[in-house]
Amino acid sequence: MVTRNWLTHPAIATGIAVNLFILGLAIAWSNDKAMLWLLLSEDGITEWMQFLCFTVTAGLLAFIALERLREPGASKFGFLVLAGLSLVVALAALEEISWFQRVLKVQSPEFFLQNNRQAETNLHNLAVGSGSLHKNVILKLIVIVGLTHNLILPLLARKRPAIRAFVERFGLYLPPLAASIPYLVMVILSHLLIEHERKGELGEMFGAVHYLVTVFGAYCVGIATNHKPLFEGAKESGRLSVLFSMLLVFLLLVAWIMSAGTGVVGT
Repeated sequence: MVTRNWLTHPAIATGIAVNLFILGLAIAWSNDKAMLWLLLSEDGITEWMQFLCFTVTAGLLAFIALERLREPGASKFGFLVLAGLSLVVALAALEEISWFQRVLKVQSPEFFLQNNRQAETNLHNLAVGSGSLHKNVILKLIVIVGLTHNLILPLLARKRPAIRAFVERFGLYLPPLAASIPYLVMVILSHLLIEHERKGELGEMFGAVHYLVTVFGAYCVGIATNHKPLFEGAKESGRLSVLFSMLLVFLLLVAWIMSAGTGVVGT
C-alpha cells in the first residue's frame, strides 16, 4: 500500500485539479448561456470527457483483469469481477454518446422514437413512469452506491480493516478519502451553485474522472489498497503516475476539441 500523502499523489491531485477546473468554468460561465451550453450540452465537453474517461477505465480494468489472471494462484472469481466491471463501464461509455448515433447521424429505430425520452438510441433515457430510466432508477442507484463506496465503507474501514479486506477479497477496492471527499464536495457544489437543466452532467463527469483516477491508483500503483500493484517500486510507479496525469489532462483537451467538432460551440 502506498503510504505517502494521497492528496499530493500525482494521479489523485490531477484528478481533483481537472474536476476543479471544470467546476470553476461552470461557475464563471453560469451567467453566459452559450458558454455554459458548451460545457453541459449533448456532445459538450462534460459528455465527451465522460465518454473518454469511461473508455479508458474500461480498457484499464480489462488490462488489470488479464494481468491478474496470469499471476500464480490467481482467483478466477476476481478476474470475472474485474472483467464484468470492464464490460459495464464500456457499455456506460457507449450509452453516454448514444452509441455514436449523433456522430454518425443515424436515425433512431421506431422503438426508441416512441419509448426514449430524447428519441435517441440508448437505454438510459427509456421512459419509466413520468421520467426516464436514468432519472428514476439509475441516478438513485448511483447515489446509494457512490456514498457507500466513497464515504461510508472507507470511513468504517479506518477503524475496522477487516471491511477493506472483505471488499478486496472480491477483487474490488475502496477509494482513499483524500480523493472521495473532494469529489463528493464538488458534486454538491455543482448542484448548489449552477442553475441549468443539465447541471447533473457535471457530477457525472466528476465521477468518471474520479473513478478513472482511483482505479489506476488502486490497481496500478497501490494507492490505499492491499492489492499487489501491477507496477512496483517507488521510482517506476512515480514515473507512471506522472505519465498518467499527463494523459488525464490530454483527455480533457481532446474532449474540448471533440465538443467543438460536433458543432456545440456557439449554439
